[in-house]
Amino acid sequence: MPRELILGTAGHIDHGKTSLVKALTGVDCDRLPEEKARGITIDIGFAKLDLDGYHLGIVDVPGHERFIRNMLAGATGIDLAILVIAADDGVMPQTREHLEILRLLQLQQGVIALTKTDLVDEITLQLREMEIRELVRDCFLSESPIIRTSATQGNGIRDLKEALKICCDQIEQKQASEWFRLAIDRAFIVQGHGTVVTGSVSSGTLAVGVELEWLPKGQLVRTRSLQNHDQVVSQIQEGMRAAINLVGVPLEEVKRGQELAKPGYLKASKVLSVQLLALKDQRHSIKHRTEARLHIGTAEVMVTVSLLNAELLNPGQSGLAQLFLKESVTAIWGQPFVLRNSSAETTLGGGQVLQPTGLKIRRSQPEMLQWMDRLRSNDIMERAEAVVWFRNYHGLTRVDLVREAGIAPSQLAEVENSLIQNGKWLSIEQTERRILLHRERWDELEERILAVLAKLHSEAPLLSHHDRQKVISQLAYIGDEGLIDWGIEELIRLKKISGDNRRIACSDFKPKLSQNQKKLKDRIIESLRTAGFAPPEPRSFANLAGGNAESLEDIFAVAVAEGLLVRVSHEIYLHADAEASMREAVRQVLASGRGITVAEIRDILGTTRKFAVPLCEYLDRIGFTHREGDLRFLQVANS
Repeated sequence: MPRELILGTAGHIDHGKTSLVKALTGVDCDRLPEEKARGITIDIGFAKLDLDGYHLGIVDVPGHERFIRNMLAGATGIDLAILVIAADDGVMPQTREHLEILRLLQLQQGVIALTKTDLVDEITLQLREMEIRELVRDCFLSESPIIRTSATQGNGIRDLKEALKICCDQIEQKQASEWFRLAIDRAFIVQGHGTVVTGSVSSGTLAVGVELEWLPKGQLVRTRSLQNHDQVVSQIQEGMRAAINLVGVPLEEVKRGQELAKPGYLKASKVLSVQLLALKDQRHSIKHRTEARLHIGTAEVMVTVSLLNAELLNPGQSGLAQLFLKESVTAIWGQPFVLRNSSAETTLGGGQVLQPTGLKIRRSQPEMLQWMDRLRSNDIMERAEAVVWFRNYHGLTRVDLVREAGIAPSQLAEVENSLIQNGKWLSIEQTERRILLHRERWDELEERILAVLAKLHSEAPLLSHHDRQKVISQLAYIGDEGLIDWGIEELIRLKKISGDNRRIACSDFKPKLSQNQKKLKDRIIESLRTAGFAPPEPRSFANLAGGNAESLEDIFAVAVAEGLLVRVSHEIYLHADAEASMREAVRQVLASGRGITVAEIRDILGTTRKFAVPLCEYLDRIGFTHREGDLRFLQVANS
């Protein structure tokens, strides 16, 4: 199968980009009436070129400085470029700016077309070639051939095609991703079919009928039909120009800059953390809090630039920054972007996205800057670890890793297993989700849970256990109740906490009673021991307690925690020996397999119905007996 690639044009206005594309393909990319009337390209146009082993989708961009925004939208996702320079004009302002934009977009391959060569003599051509070599000396085009062409005469067109073929051969094959993504650059209505959007497929494949997420709206939409250069196809893939007919999408709601992607893959954000480079040739620095225009994908958004490790970036300098956007965009790790000044007159710089869904970082947090620096690494393990660290207590999913760390879906299992085995991550299974949590975050969460419990113990030293939900509520600022609950269970498993799903305590905590409270506890225990199966209510000890009356509930709780008493109900406690005797007496009677009534249990225990009913309910609750109608039977496990 031929390889699909996107070819973009670049160069100054009236240097013959559109004429050159027509000479290559036979297609006139100027489709707007205004473009025809004025003889200049205003918006992006499209054509196709088949070479041996390659299908090239060509994006022709405008060269006028007023239409740089359109040029940037067209340059999104291109794999190679033709830098077009007219022999009669030579290098002009937009030649330089377009070249800088291609560099900022991290383009690696391209050819140079010297156009209108029929208009000048040989000496001028040689001077132009020297001028061009100086222009591209330090960039990706430094070794690229300069092809002399004339669109009107047809000169050099075959040579240009051969140069493009060689250039295509040198383009490194990207790691394939089955996750679809397309940035919308155009939308229109087709009568009888509805809204059609176009763009360059930057990753994945898409078949007819598949649902996509329409971003930043976050709405699911279905595809009705697909086209590639006006040809109906059943599937589109990375490197193709594509037109997608969407079901039920109003044209007026579609804008350039929106994206279509595999559901869940992308997330809209108003904060991007980036590596930012200020262009060398600019006369102005990029200052902290600069207002600028962000061009990313096919979107253009006003932003405020927050420099993280400098007050300004002088021309040629780079640094870490955050971009605070007026409107949400979608991005992935490593995605290139361009910054222009707020009045859209000059290109300030650009760089690559480090955090597609960033949280505000204060410049006074050196630890966060150190972790941010790891996101610049070429090591996917280091990036993945940093991404999980930044997610704080929220953790992340495998889909998040693809977007946030630039990890191919095929690499996910290897990365995850390695970092879990090395103790860097924890894999947390919850009822409705599975997340990855950085080990440092778990250590912090453990400390916070134990600190809350320790504080509760210090405030109520007589209370042996505390309400589990109370502990969770005091950690609500973490923002994930399910994670806190999981953390408590993990600490119970590690025996750092004791308790159950209702009440918990630090495992090493022992209630602290005063001497008078200890004496009162001993008298209560002795009283309940002698009372057998008709124990007095806790409040009946109020007079005996005197000044310790308010501590009665805590004293009973301490006695329960020490295993001396058993809580049957809110008002009934049994001595532990009595509770054991009760179970043994009931077991002996029920061992034959017959059922007995509450009245019979009352008689067996020698108590009254007032106590017999809650005692029977207690035996049911702890799973010692089970009820069928008016009869109680021994549970099989207790027989």
